[in-house]
Amino acid sequence: MSRGGVNTPEDIERAARMLREARVARVPIAPLWNAVPGEGLEAAYRVAELNVEARLRTGGRIVGRKIGLTSKAVQRQLGVDEPDFGVLFDDMEFLDGAEVPVDRLMQPKVEAEVAFVLARDLAGPAPTYGEFLNAIGHALPALEIVDSAIAGWKITLFDTVADNASCGVYVLGDQPVAVGSLALAELGMTMTCNGATVSVGSGSACFGHPLRAAHWLARALGRRGQSLRAGEVILSGALGPMAPVQHGDLVQARIGALGMVSCRMV
Repeated sequence: MSRGGVNTPEDIERAARMLREARVARVPIAPLWNAVPGEGLEAAYRVAELNVEARLRTGGRIVGRKIGLTSKAVQRQLGVDEPDFGVLFDDMEFLDGAEVPVDRLMQPKVEAEVAFVLARDLAGPAPTYGEFLNAIGHALPALEIVDSAIAGWKITLFDTVADNASCGVYVLGDQPVAVGSLALAELGMTMTCNGATVSVGSGSACFGHPLRAAHWLARALGRRGQSLRAGEVILSGALGPMAPVQHGDLVQARIGALGMVSCRMV
């Protein structure tokens, strides 16, 4: 996806600043082709890291991670063969039935997901699947309201990674369920907006299995010298197509044995 240019620190800083300013002003911007001539995945993650550091300096607190691009169809569309990830901050979290202020977002779309909560710290550069499972506590039904700073959602892989994996806010269900009691790949999902079905899917649509997606995240973070901590949330990826939402919409999703989760856009 690189166009052959060489990225400078100034290029990376410029792209990060453009995204920060877009989100503060709530005004989408053009794709970042001109800001970062070389593009490339590592450059995109560096842009995202600069904006994470900026949020931390102003009092933001990291409470988890989100995984994107878990659908094979979307990967093919963007020419990639693995997911991406972003950071969840404490002010992004809402609980079941919450009213979500739409004016803090620019181009919101909603998707239904399985969320995991870590029961133990998970460190090391390459945790095995067994080590990963030992750290997972519970699963919850979740809605992720994704949001892009790129006008019209005309994103490349570089754009979405740089923009914190297009993360907006998320909504968690109330009742945690032990992971070992669930056949996660077999979970059916139906999501409605104002009573009309807008998305249907299953656990297997998320990287083949939601736990596979979350394990991929743990290893991807480990390669970057990062880790997951007890109490952190993992949004494991969409179980079906995302749908646009706007002021006044009531969104409800049922995810098999995990139950219901809902929110209203206000």
